Amino acid sequence: MSAPLPPRLFVTGTDTGVGKTVVSAVLLAGRGGHYWKPVQSGADEDSDSQTVARLSGRGPGCLLPEAYRLAAPLSPHRAALLEGVRIDPARLALPEVPGGGPLVVEGAGGVLVPLAPGLLMADLMATLGLPVLVVARSGLGTINHTLLTVGELRRRALDVAGVVLCGPRDAANREAIESYGQVRVVAELEPLPELCPAALRAAWARCFPG
Repeated sequence: MSAPLPPRLFVTGTDTGVGKTVVSAVLLAGRGGHYWKPVQSGADEDSDSQTVARLSGRGPGCLLPEAYRLAAPLSPHRAALLEGVRIDPARLALPEVPGGGPLVVEGAGGVLVPLAPGLLMADLMATLGLPVLVVARSGLGTINHTLLTVGELRRRALDVAGVVLCGPRDAANREAIESYGQVRVVAELEPLPELCPAALRAAWARCFPG
């Protein structure tokens, strides 16, 4: 059996919309703990924090307050610019987790998304020092995107906890990612019939190690 995931993780993706928030909610539904989204853009819509609290069944008590909430559904640096805000790295320190326990930190977009001039998402990952879980699509294009992401994380000496593939299973893509990337695919999360706490708990039990 594969080794279980570290209790505290930074969840990133190969792109936006690949399933980071659902994977984050599955982690919370399966093992409890807390969730932190350091920078939330698109806060005028349903925020990722609200989605994780609802889908995981953990409720608002699992949420740690975002350091920045930005209205526009854009890259954080652009959303901040529109509001006349400059994202300060000093405000992005890892918050204290009440009672300790598991923690999921979810980034925005991918590894090289800019937060502010001279500050990329990967810089925040390095500062926080958490193992990084990469969420990727399972289908066409995922090999290139995933290997680029894993390669950039390793170039920066960040600890890659593994890859989660979201979508219909594709054995060839999984094999290629593991072989060429020398990285563990820790879970394959197929489309769920319903996004609700019970379905996410079942997905955790079915798909994740430990």
